[in-house]
Amino acid sequence: MMNARRSSGAGGRGPTGRFFGPGELRLAILALIAEQPGHGYQVMSRLADRFNGTYEPSAGSIYPTLQLLEDEGLVRVEPADGRKVYHATEDGRRAVEEQADDIERLWGRAASRSEWGMFREPEAAEIVGPALRLVKAAVKTLAHAHGDPRVVERIQEVFVDARHRIEQLDPRRRG
Repeated sequence: MMNARRSSGAGGRGPTGRFFGPGELRLAILALIAEQPGHGYQVMSRLADRFNGTYEPSAGSIYPTLQLLEDEGLVRVEPADGRKVYHATEDGRRAVEEQADDIERLWGRAASRSEWGMFREPEAAEIVGPALRLVKAAVKTLAHAHGDPRVVERIQEVFVDARHRIEQLDPRRRG
């Protein structure tokens, strides 16, 4: 599980392995609540969904942040079915509008990470190494061929053929 903050810097995981920079988790939660009110667990789930499993928020990071947003007057709590449901206040909506570019970058980073999330699955470990060795062999061959277009074309054919053969193994394609 990743921590809720990371050292500042451009996109992705920082050197400490943390995802969010200072204030980014707060901003992400506020943006989600401005999109749609929800109780703490719903906010946690929606945040995890944005990252397609590459970031799993914890109650220990979400609930204190929700309390902070409430203390700052950016969200208000309305009880519903015995739960605290968080709603963005006017100040909260204004803050989201003012920081729209930062939020867009944050969601862009989330989308980028989620595309690669499948590589973190245990099953992927069995094929990532051989796949990387295949790419390395192709690049090495291309370098030795000095960019010969016939070699480039043949390598591309090998990759396309391999992709088609692998896709045929997908159980969803079997009728």
